[in-house]
Amino acid sequence: MKMRQNKLFAFLFTALILFVGCDATRNASNKQKGTVIGATGGAVVGGVVGNNVGEGNTALGAIIGGVVGGAAGAYIGNRMDKQAQEIEQEIPGAEVERVGEGINVTFDETSGVYFATDKYAIEGQSREALMKLANIFQEYPDTNILVEGHTDNTGSDAYNLTLSKNRAQAVTNFLTSQGISQGRIETKWYGEAQPKYDNSTVEGRSKNRRVELAIVASEELKEEAKEKAGN
Repeated sequence: MKMRQNKLFAFLFTALILFVGCDATRNASNKQKGTVIGATGGAVVGGVVGNNVGEGNTALGAIIGGVVGGAAGAYIGNRMDKQAQEIEQEIPGAEVERVGEGINVTFDETSGVYFATDKYAIEGQSREALMKLANIFQEYPDTNILVEGHTDNTGSDAYNLTLSKNRAQAVTNFLTSQGISQGRIETKWYGEAQPKYDNSTVEGRSKNRRVELAIVASEELKEEAKEKAGN
């Protein structure tokens, strides 16, 4: 499985060590991280990290900023593990990353959802990938989805902002057409403002032309997790 550990956790665990010492985090597994965070006030730590990350990567900021922590966080993390595994199995080209209590999914021009140059129609392989994604979202109705559109820096700022909006909205519209409630989805777009790769290279520009998804627990799932954890 390629659900990579995000570099963000290096910062997060450093902060946690300052609060609870090395022994509390040294042997933590992916599912246990939510529990460790909770021991130090996960919502507070998550909010601080989320605010710091959000300016440059709002998808990760949305995930980390919504941390519940404690045993409830571990319960949510277990649900997210299963959902992430299904996404990776059903859409092999997607970049799936388990972060905290959520999932970050990235589709670029080589991974699952592709848009022709200057276009935003969803066709062919992209339709198939998004249909599979919608089916998984239907299996996990207690999660919410942030859809983000991004571009490279070719062209004007205004043009890229509009293009990223159209592509993000196209993904949202497709998901809702497959039965996903509009109330579960938030749609945002950033044009060229949030590059993840070097725009001076062909490969970097290709990867920056992407749609990112942040999958997070709904309020209902958070309450369920707290009840199960006895909070």
